[in-house]
Amino acid sequence: MAAASTHYPWYKKEDTDAFFALFQNNIANFVIIAITMLGMGFPASIVYGQVLPGAAVAVMVGNFYYAWSAARLARKENRADVTALSYGISTPVMFVFLFGVLLPAEQLTGDAEMAWKVTVAACFISGTIEAAISVIGRWVQHHLPRAAMLGAVAGVALTFIAGEMLFKTLEMPIIGLLVLAIIIVGLVARVSMPFKLPTSLFAIIVGTAMAYLIGDAGTERFSDAFTHLGFYPLLPNLAWFEGLGLLLTSMLAVLTVVLPITLYNAIETMNNVEAMEAAGDKYDVRECQAVDGAGTMIGALFGGVFPTTVYIATVGAKWMGAGRGYSLLNGAVYALATMFGLIAALAAIIPVSVVAPILVFVGMSMIATAFQANDTRYYPAVALAMLPYFANYVMTRFNRGAGEVVTDISSAIVVMGQGAMFMAILLGAMTVSVIDHQFKRAAAFASIAAGFSFFGLMHAPKLSLNAAPEFVMGYLGMALLFVYFAFQEAGRQR
Repeated sequence: MAAASTHYPWYKKEDTDAFFALFQNNIANFVIIAITMLGMGFPASIVYGQVLPGAAVAVMVGNFYYAWSAARLARKENRADVTALSYGISTPVMFVFLFGVLLPAEQLTGDAEMAWKVTVAACFISGTIEAAISVIGRWVQHHLPRAAMLGAVAGVALTFIAGEMLFKTLEMPIIGLLVLAIIIVGLVARVSMPFKLPTSLFAIIVGTAMAYLIGDAGTERFSDAFTHLGFYPLLPNLAWFEGLGLLLTSMLAVLTVVLPITLYNAIETMNNVEAMEAAGDKYDVRECQAVDGAGTMIGALFGGVFPTTVYIATVGAKWMGAGRGYSLLNGAVYALATMFGLIAALAAIIPVSVVAPILVFVGMSMIATAFQANDTRYYPAVALAMLPYFANYVMTRFNRGAGEVVTDISSAIVVMGQGAMFMAILLGAMTVSVIDHQFKRAAAFASIAAGFSFFGLMHAPKLSLNAAPEFVMGYLGMALLFVYFAFQEAGRQR
């Protein structure tokens, strides 16, 4: 007799917490995009009428697909506790496209509309490349140690998510610390909130109310919030095609930025899918990379200029006990909020310090998972893989505006931060291999690191031949050392 199928709900209470965590992650990116592009001189008609709607379409399509994928997995394994993958714009990739593609295009063309079209074309090509990379995604996942991949992701979680958001939390210490306490009690200790409200919603209500009551948030926020209300339809356009001609001729150099950041994006997806498997839900990494590439291309067809990825926040959603509802709600809300200009309004009304603690929890859960999912002997590899992102964080936060600060700390910060994801994974993989006495494998990873450094995927600002010669020699030296120990190990076994 066949076992009765388990009911997989469309929505449950835990989805609300996960929705607010994912919504805040995406809304922060959307607001940064708007403020930065307006500051660069791009008109509001492009920012609010093209770029944000295009990004919203990508977010909607991806979240709807991953909700369907979660339901498929739930049916296959007859489980009701499957969590849909989180999906949105990758923050590091977003900054690279803002300052490495969009800004140079605007400076070279002197025309904001043409620069936007060139960047849309670059985004479309990025999605195409990631979809192609999906063919080898499972092979790469099988050959890269879990400790290396999760350690690299934990580095992002420690710096750009938990660390950065803790700074934001303490910008309003009276409010931020109270909200952080609510998050720790409700999401870490799993204590029920008053009126059985979801923890994140309760925290936002209490924090926002207190911010206005004690004067940390002024009423001028409300007038600012409604400045850009309107109707911005989600319509496809030919901007990607128009920008393609210029991109492939006079602005071909822009593609040297697109290729490495797309590889980074594909690996970020792979890492986050691996993290989700460690948490209990196994998705096909090749399918996810293909979906991310397709989502990026669809967003570009609607005017979007930023690649999308499976989010690191997925593990946080898993810890919250979310299902597929939060993903469905996130996609729908972003489509509606962007169409009517509500994203900027919400961002203006709710202080950042109120929602930041939710993302501190997401970062905490990701770091904890990196250790919990690995044997204790691999902890040093996890820790080492986290470190390059410390340099990447310092580089991105200080180098552009105050390069002398970075130089005074160490001349290695910038070159260590360039290609931090690759460096993190490869150092972690070498360490895992050495711990297992697989010295030939460690030598192979060191040789790959030398190759990446030679072509500028690591330790260099752009792709070129012999881009980082000192690092090439350093990694080759590591490879030779590992080869020596491999022969020594083989001699002992005879």
